[in-house]
Amino acid sequence: MKEYRLIKCGEHDAERIMNDMAGQGWRVTAVTYWSYWWVHLLITFERDR
Repeated sequence: MKEYRLIKCGEHDAERIMNDMAGQGWRVTAVTYWSYWWVHLLITFERDR
């Protein structure tokens, strides 16, 4: 079974967040660029439960 997590972050924090999550066993499955006044990235993570 898989579990998923969605995190919204700024473009300057994305690399640090992805590396931190990878250290906890999460894998990036999607990155969505979202802009409404400010630029945000929506990063979807997946890992085995």
